[in-house]
Amino acid sequence: MFKVVELLNATDGQLVGGDKNSFVEGISTDSRLIKPRCAFIAIKGGKFDGHDFIEEVIKKGITTIVVSSLSRGLRLQKLSSVNIIKVKDTTKAFGDIAKFWRKKFKIPVIAVTGSNGKTTTKEMIAHVLSGKLKVLKNEGTKNNHIGVPQTLLSLDDTFDLAVIELGTNHFGEIEYLSKICQPNIGLITNIGSSHLEFLKDLKGVCREKYSLIKNLMPPGIGILNADDSNLAEKINNSKRIFSFGMVKNADFCISKLKNNNHCFEFIINGGKTKFILNNFARHNLYNVLAAIAVARFFGLTYKEISQRFESFKFPAGRFQLRKINNLSFIDDTYNSNPNSFFQAMEAFADYKTGGRKIVIMGDMLELGKNGHILHKDAGRHAADVCDVFIGVGELSRLAAGVMEDSGFDKKNIFTCDSSQKARDILRKEIAIKEEDVILVKGSRSMKMEEVFK
Repeated sequence: MFKVVELLNATDGQLVGGDKNSFVEGISTDSRLIKPRCAFIAIKGGKFDGHDFIEEVIKKGITTIVVSSLSRGLRLQKLSSVNIIKVKDTTKAFGDIAKFWRKKFKIPVIAVTGSNGKTTTKEMIAHVLSGKLKVLKNEGTKNNHIGVPQTLLSLDDTFDLAVIELGTNHFGEIEYLSKICQPNIGLITNIGSSHLEFLKDLKGVCREKYSLIKNLMPPGIGILNADDSNLAEKINNSKRIFSFGMVKNADFCISKLKNNNHCFEFIINGGKTKFILNNFARHNLYNVLAAIAVARFFGLTYKEISQRFESFKFPAGRFQLRKINNLSFIDDTYNSNPNSFFQAMEAFADYKTGGRKIVIMGDMLELGKNGHILHKDAGRHAADVCDVFIGVGELSRLAAGVMEDSGFDKKNIFTCDSSQKARDILRKEIAIKEEDVILVKGSRSMKMEEVFK
């Protein structure tokens, strides 16, 4: 519950009309889901402008609105019974209110970012810690300037801590989100070739991600991937930075690793507790290590952590084996960038099957001027692993071209413009057998999940 005067103070807004001493019972940016006695923040998005729905929410019983403009035919006399807060930027006001709310709760916040694996790592941390504590987390991938405030505004006195995933594709976004959620522990999974259209190069990606560590609140514990060359040099910069990785000098490292029937078994730091990862993608070992590191800071024993992992289920679209009409698919459709594509090929190479390995690759987007080169590199990786290749999109045609130039049998190379057409090629032009395995991967907007329909 907020007083209107608290909203004014949090947003540095101006009360155009209404009673500053009145209350609201919640905050919403969605006119469809808003409940009576909540405040409506009229956010301008790419497709919709919340200001167009002000009259609609008032009819639903909303008595407080936060706006940046009242120039859409709305007359103040029409809004005489409504508290009107005018701000310069309603999106920023939403973040300011979330920051104000987060500061009311003296609980630790763990923030997770990185080029790959941040959602899986966030889910692992939340799952492990929820065995003993009540944990708030982003739902799905609500990790941006809207999703993070939405998550924080769900905080109440029943939660013991929060695990918040932070995403970015422009400089300054991690710093902005960090100042809203005010994390005490910051974790960076890795630095990879993602969002290069805006972050330029790996140094730019690292600078943007590392701003999380620079904006931590006390005790300010950073947890970094020791095997990532861009992060390794930062580990010794502070006594409050800890590391995870396969290297022996990492604070949390794996030993006695065994690949056992499409899962991994291992121990941590030479201890006695056996961990089992029910996933055959080697890169997920880093996500497990990161989650173990966080759990240890909250006092869980290795045995307790291992037991919690037994019931962990991976988020959808993250290198999951699926059976559809007796056919075997590896669903890695959530997203793609050059680093995650290489990791997928590495894991696919280790996968044992009596049939062919088929890769359906969708374009990797937001790579800027490097996109052509990186797709050609992806084609070289795929050529070393698969028996049949289907490229979806203009950039993936470059990967297909490199494969053909390298001597890959052109009868087993196909290209098309959509995931639906890739599905048709799979059904009509490739004589699929039950022992074949099909890996499907591409950027989110390529809608690669359509292949399964």
